[in-house]
Amino acid sequence: MNSFKTYCIVLLLALIGGNTKSATAQTANRVDSIVVKEIQIRKNPFYSRPPVFFIYKRQLKQSFVNLKVNYWKTKLNFGINLNQAAFSENWSGGGVNSIALSSILNYKAEYNKEGRNFTSEVLLQYGKLKNQDQLERKTNDRIFWDNKAGLPISENWSFFGSISFESQFDAGFSYGKDASNNETRKIISKFMSPGYLTESVGFEYKPEKFFSLRLGTGTARQTFLLDTTLYRNNPKNFGVPVGKRFRNELAFQGVANFDKDVATNLNLKARYLLFAAYEKLNNIDQRLDVTVTAKVNRLINVTVATTALYDDDFSGKIQSSQSLALGIMFKIPR
Repeated sequence: MNSFKTYCIVLLLALIGGNTKSATAQTANRVDSIVVKEIQIRKNPFYSRPPVFFIYKRQLKQSFVNLKVNYWKTKLNFGINLNQAAFSENWSGGGVNSIALSSILNYKAEYNKEGRNFTSEVLLQYGKLKNQDQLERKTNDRIFWDNKAGLPISENWSFFGSISFESQFDAGFSYGKDASNNETRKIISKFMSPGYLTESVGFEYKPEKFFSLRLGTGTARQTFLLDTTLYRNNPKNFGVPVGKRFRNELAFQGVANFDKDVATNLNLKARYLLFAAYEKLNNIDQRLDVTVTAKVNRLINVTVATTALYDDDFSGKIQSSQSLALGIMFKIPR
């Protein structure tokens, strides 16, 4: 009886005081215990209220509704390089006064819509070098215009048709010396002598934006030679019969293009061309152009360009050229 009273008193104190209490009642057979925990609700110190939304109706102007999508992407690069050196007559290290000027213009326009593609690219290069007491020489001279249209076949393949033109601006010479050790030169090429017009249809593989491969299964190339007297200094006459101004060839053509920023402010551009005329598959024309451009700032660029060329219609050996230039390069868009 005394244990029951004690149990009731402990329970009453726990309910009134709100504190954690415990009561233990022991009997001969069991032990009972009760634990009461205090529960506190914390209030949010920041007052919040449900958001209120307002919906307004507004009439858009006609100029905002009739928006047009531009499917064209254009890029223009223009660069100019000037090199000059001058020495006094008593300069102990020796040297030759010289001046060199070179320029490059590269324009590319590309149209893409629903897989259909059209690309037009123009590359113009010209440079000259003049050393004291020597005849002037060309350091670069090229006109190249390429146009290609493609229709998609699958995700990475398309059917294409292309036409390209290539020639040079100025006359080209070979240099030598006469019996009096004076420098001489002989003309071996000029504008449209030779000139090349190439038409091609086939399939293009483009797995990435920076790489493409054209397989021109049906290709024709016309070689133009407006000056029929060049054979006197160039016996092969660019493959054109002596006295003729025109030659046509049917061939297979492969063109691989790579253009990517391989590092910060460093661009690598390469183009490989293979031209296999069906009438002489044992002599395949090949050309590789590689250009590395390092951007110093918004206007100053360092450019290293190299070309390797094999054309049996001019020479049975590999031709090569290399140039290093520091100059101004202006890009649109920047």
